[in-house]
Amino acid sequence: MPRYDFRCRACGSTFEVSRPMSASDDPATCPDGHADTVKLLSTVSMTGSASAPRPAGGGGCCGGGCCS
Repeated sequence: MPRYDFRCRACGSTFEVSRPMSASDDPATCPDGHADTVKLLSTVSMTGSASAPRPAGGGGCCGGGCCS
């Protein structure tokens, strides 16, 4: 379930709320009970590699054999 960051305008605290994407724009109440909050823009961090594997060999357009 996605987590969304919010900041309370009344006390300045920042907090996270876990909720479904269908409820991402719903208002959130800060842990101290204040209702004046704003959703923060979050950055996404991904690890790993999504690229295709590189060919073994010298490189070049087709692995290095025909471009020499």
